Amino acid sequence: MSCSLPFAEPAPPANPRGLDWIDDPAEWAAFSRPSAEHGSGAWESSMAVEGITCAACALAIEDALRAVPGVLSAEVGAASRRARVVWRAGQVRPSQWLAAVRRAGYRGVPLADLALRAERRREARLVLWRWLVAGLCMMQVMMYAWPAYTTAPGEISADAQALLRWASWVLSLPVMLFSCGPFFRAALRDLRQRRVGMDTPVTLGILITFAISSWGTFEPGGIFGAEVYFDSLTMFVFFLLSSRWLETRLRERTGGALDLLLQRLPEGVERERADGGREQVAAHRVAVGDVLHVRPGEAFVADACILDGQTLVDEALLSGESRPVARGPGTAVLAGSYNLAAAVRVRVTAAGTDTRFAEIAALMDAAARSRPRLAQLADRIARPFLLLVLLAALGAALFWWRHDPGHALMVAVAVLIVTCPCALSLATPAAMLAAAGTLARRGVLVRRLQALEALARVDTVVFDKTGTLTRDALALGAVRTRAGVDRAQALAMAAALAARSLHPASRALAAAGRAGANEEHWQLAELVEEAGLGLRGRLSRNGWPWPGQLRLGSAAHCGVAAPPGAEMTVWLADDQGMLASFVLHEDLRADAAATVQRLARMGVAVQLLSGDAGAAVARVAAQLGIAQARGGCSPQHKLQALRTLQRQGRHSAMVGDGLNDGPVLAGADVSFAFGQSVPLAQAQADFVVPGGALMRVADTLALARRTMAVVRQNLAWAALYNAVSVPLAVAGWMPAWLAGLGMAASALLVVLNALRLSAALPAVDAAPVAVRLATGGA
Repeated sequence: MSCSLPFAEPAPPANPRGLDWIDDPAEWAAFSRPSAEHGSGAWESSMAVEGITCAACALAIEDALRAVPGVLSAEVGAASRRARVVWRAGQVRPSQWLAAVRRAGYRGVPLADLALRAERRREARLVLWRWLVAGLCMMQVMMYAWPAYTTAPGEISADAQALLRWASWVLSLPVMLFSCGPFFRAALRDLRQRRVGMDTPVTLGILITFAISSWGTFEPGGIFGAEVYFDSLTMFVFFLLSSRWLETRLRERTGGALDLLLQRLPEGVERERADGGREQVAAHRVAVGDVLHVRPGEAFVADACILDGQTLVDEALLSGESRPVARGPGTAVLAGSYNLAAAVRVRVTAAGTDTRFAEIAALMDAAARSRPRLAQLADRIARPFLLLVLLAALGAALFWWRHDPGHALMVAVAVLIVTCPCALSLATPAAMLAAAGTLARRGVLVRRLQALEALARVDTVVFDKTGTLTRDALALGAVRTRAGVDRAQALAMAAALAARSLHPASRALAAAGRAGANEEHWQLAELVEEAGLGLRGRLSRNGWPWPGQLRLGSAAHCGVAAPPGAEMTVWLADDQGMLASFVLHEDLRADAAATVQRLARMGVAVQLLSGDAGAAVARVAAQLGIAQARGGCSPQHKLQALRTLQRQGRHSAMVGDGLNDGPVLAGADVSFAFGQSVPLAQAQADFVVPGGALMRVADTLALARRTMAVVRQNLAWAALYNAVSVPLAVAGWMPAWLAGLGMAASALLVVLNALRLSAALPAVDAAPVAVRLATGGA
């Protein structure tokens, strides 16, 4: 059925001026999910927090949230500007903990709020206007300050000099009253909370510079009348705003994978009513059993089964499949995947937090909020460092005061500005968020950012076999037949018998028969399955039955003498004896051998631990070139093997399918849950690879090593910058405008260096069509 009705925008919340609507339990599913960890009545909510400028802000918000009765836990990521709040419905309402965030001086917005995107666009425009005003005023003030730098003493009259100063003062007012607004608000908020944030020294520097320059303008003969610094003031405000604006843009690019994921779902969807009409409803109000109409270019808001229509679906981010897949009536589609080709009518099979999309979004949201060990160390250093900065500025001012009070205060300003630890705080989270975003676009979900640091040290990778190095299904190998029976005929007969059996060997034969596309068409007359042995049945073709009963299964079941040491073989026999034998083997993943070889080139040892029989494990290991392999391992045996590696000083990564390897994945230094069958919400792994590309393991290891190299470069740069700049500023050799430029450049360099990780992996997949559709590209 074609969707011909025009698309209608979803209605805004009933109360657009406030957030009272979020206290409605019917709305909670839009931004929350039940918390299994904390029991009945507990909810886990996600929100964006506006106004965060540093790690101290995140800690302050966490403290404010935890102080609210009924809030069980709170976690805030300074780099991602996201918060997770776990609360109990009977004890607190969402509006109450949002009010706590507001009282702390910040603005929390549920991720479901329809005004969030519009507010961010408005804020981005306002930042741009602040920057433009500062830049325009800076250029004019520099024109008025130029004569003071280029003329000899006495060449400018006192009246002309006073006029130029007053003109500079007037042009500095818009910078102070408008462009500096974010710095002043943040510092005032910190002052009210009795803490020191990164905007505190910046604000002090700006206010001191404006105060002494205004004093020199009003009283040219006074203590500060020798020189004014409006040019330095406007210049470093312009530099700071330039850095903040570029930093925000780059942050969105490096950490924007999560936003891109969460914005895949439309805000509204077209639902079919019982009378056959259609209505527009909010996406979070969709329930199991609803019939929806999805147009081309729209994302599916829930897991569903197609009722009518044929289309192509982009599932790249959900399943790792880079190419669009065909979907028709009776096939399943996943929430978050894009409908590319034609309108379809679907019935919802899973909605809300029960969908695979919701699990992936929860994993990525948790990763974006997590604080790696190095980032926590930098945050702990930043707080006392800011106090030392204030003391150093005070000491420098006292030292220089007896020589020139005006110069003394400007030395203090330079110290305040140049030592602001923005680069130090951004060094680790910027790099790790960039890496996590890059991996997400390649089909690898990072559950904990800390795991990137652990993965960079890995020197041994341990693989599970079934479902990891091999596919879940068996594959057909050699086929031998008796005289007078050709391969196609034997395979068609075996496939006809096996079609109704669920045994893995039967499924492999049935799949091989369908793939053969031969002209042999056999009809099944009767079938009996004997558990553990095989099948018995009768076949006919074009009305002519095959003489006697056919048997398919083990050698004993078919009455055949199997040669010693034979591979996994399925036999087909009739009353005269063997008709054919089919050798089955495990189907190795296409990139398994290449992955093992690449890990070896990276200096990583590869081992294979499996619960399967030793002979089967040895065959797979030989095919892949894995020297150390062991079969017959229970999950406890695998865990013991990993503990042995750790006692030997090795750093190991475990790669399993996540189905029965929970203890091993949790016990390894770092772990990967691999394959589409992984239960994402319960996975113990640090990385989840939903698709079928095993090479992603090697890609992730390579990116982790490069990420830690970037982190070390960033930390080294931040340390070197402060080691060089602080003595220059204290000695009075660094003017305030140069201090502002240096601070802005150091923070920007850290983010730009992290941005290199966004292109660190080779572009092996075609760019998803859905991304172009979502962003409005051609």
